[in-house]
Amino acid sequence: MSNGVASSPGALPKGRPIAGLSPSLIGFGGAPLGDLYVHLDEVTAQDTVRAAVAAGINLVDTSPLYGHGLSEHRIGAALRSVPRHSVMVSTKVGRWMAAGQPKRDGSGYAGGLPHPAVIDYSYDGAMRSFEQSLLRLGTDHIDILLIHDVDVWTHGDRMEQRFAEAMDGAYRALEKLRASGAVKAIGVGVNEAEMCVRFARSGDFDVMMLAGRYSLLEQGALPEFLPLALEKKIAVMLAGVFNSGILATGAKPGAFYNYKPAPPEILARVARIEAACAVHGVALPQAALAFCAAHPAVATIVLGAVTPQEVARNLDLVARPVPAALWSDLKVQGLLAEAAPVPAG
Repeated sequence: MSNGVASSPGALPKGRPIAGLSPSLIGFGGAPLGDLYVHLDEVTAQDTVRAAVAAGINLVDTSPLYGHGLSEHRIGAALRSVPRHSVMVSTKVGRWMAAGQPKRDGSGYAGGLPHPAVIDYSYDGAMRSFEQSLLRLGTDHIDILLIHDVDVWTHGDRMEQRFAEAMDGAYRALEKLRASGAVKAIGVGVNEAEMCVRFARSGDFDVMMLAGRYSLLEQGALPEFLPLALEKKIAVMLAGVFNSGILATGAKPGAFYNYKPAPPEILARVARIEAACAVHGVALPQAALAFCAAHPAVATIVLGAVTPQEVARNLDLVARPVPAALWSDLKVQGLLAEAAPVPAG
């Protein structure tokens, strides 16, 4: 495989490099393909992946967690009709699937495969997870491999133990895989900017995926993590840029924030952001994507989709220009961090 990844000329803007790889500005997020909230039709799920690639998206992100292997299965099946060198595949370690064991409740997925997940950040556990992913994806290498969910959000008061396990075990496994060429870039995928900082100061990582902590709604990663990423040349993959939905749907009743119904203060803040966008004729999700793309540490923005039409809508939003005056208004109203980079006029 070459150091760059081919994409259709002019189809979609390029992102910033990840360890010599050249991702598209928008990546495809595979979490919904694990039947995250509802059971998905198999044909539509695979057609969605193929539509994303046909539109110029050349980075596809998934994880064993998503549907306990179902997302990887569906993505692997869809990509078998696509030249392997044309797509960067990103997946994760930290869980492997216990085939043949009874499925446990509480997975968080409406469907998925009948294999319970075993949390395991050891060296052997990471290698086992990697090998299972190769089989589900039907490939002989992974472009980006991330240590998944070592954060307080996932592990609570066991987080310190998990962090030590990951650095002593999974990190060594990823280093070996990178050295062998089986993996091109290694990193972490978490929900907390503070954990990105800890990992960045503890190892030699190429890339980090951060979900939900740098968005039009909140910029918690701005003071420390993103400058550190630039300093250490760590590419950032942003996920959750709609904060679980509210920046896509707007501040309507029942809108989701952090995977739960949004509290009143979040609804109120988003309503003010939405009103400012409306003054400038900008859709809220359009502004959300343009804002995230402006930070120089951000290599790509990973967006989930469950239909080809949803992929097309996402890319249409990216293509629309945003007036520079919007960013000024948001900062004047205290709705955007003053130091946050914004798109050039």
